[in-house]
Amino acid sequence: MPRQIIIDTDPGQDDGVAILLALGSPADVEVLGIVAVAGNAPLPRTALNARRIVALAERTDIPVFAGCARPLLRDLVTAEHVHGETGLDGHDFADPTVDLQPRHGVDFLIEALSGPHAAVTLCFLGPLTDLAMALIKAPDCARGIREIVLMGGAYFEVGNITPAAEFNIYVDPEAAAVVMRCGRPITMLPLDVTHTVLNTRERLARIAGLGNRCGTAVANMLNFSERFDVAKYGWSGAPLHDPNVIAYLIDPTLYAGRTVNVAIETTSELTRGMTVVDYWGVTERPANVQYLRSAQADGIYDLLVERLGRLP
Repeated sequence: MPRQIIIDTDPGQDDGVAILLALGSPADVEVLGIVAVAGNAPLPRTALNARRIVALAERTDIPVFAGCARPLLRDLVTAEHVHGETGLDGHDFADPTVDLQPRHGVDFLIEALSGPHAAVTLCFLGPLTDLAMALIKAPDCARGIREIVLMGGAYFEVGNITPAAEFNIYVDPEAAAVVMRCGRPITMLPLDVTHTVLNTRERLARIAGLGNRCGTAVANMLNFSERFDVAKYGWSGAPLHDPNVIAYLIDPTLYAGRTVNVAIETTSELTRGMTVVDYWGVTERPANVQYLRSAQADGIYDLLVERLGRLP
């Protein structure tokens, strides 16, 4: 049986690729729904972008919900400087053919997690605001979480939005702190992993060479978003962040790490949103996160190309 998942996301080009990877893998993951959250762009744009992606893949049967429009306690920080004005620049998307669901995304999460036999894997590609709100509003819903898999944080690579913090955690550190304390299994795909999975010219050419609509859209999106990171880092390609969440669920043997304690800095303006990772076990804080450190990039791109090739 495929693993039942909910994707919470702030598309974002790499978010869009992650959604498509999931939709191209129905034997591995069953997408129960998609919740948009404010992050890479404001909520109206991320909700529109999520609908654009499911329409592109001809999967308008998947419900899309709007979640939280701002962090728990702070003003919203967005990343149009990376993702463009729409948050999904680079490809000319048709107008979506699916409407947003009327329920709030947080209420959808609570309902999905509250059934007597719920065992849902939550995939977070953006800030963790929606889950934190669900846990605050209905603490018992945590029992329905099979696992939380998220792209966020850093230890060895440190920050990409500030010297100390990764963007998804920085946007809503209070929400991340709530999630880290929820007591359910958490797997974190940090910058330490995603900075080794690069969109090289050769890899992007393989995706473009698929010749299908989704492959073309992915190549166009990644060619747009990578310009920022290539200029920033000077590498042979830009990091591929969010698709690692889905790739891990499909084939966890592509990744390695260890179970450690992760805490979130919420009070210091200098290090706001820093993931304080006790990777070497120097404290007595209990382990709460499977923290992944390395990835097999060639295998990840082989998987991505193969699954994108299954889509329209």
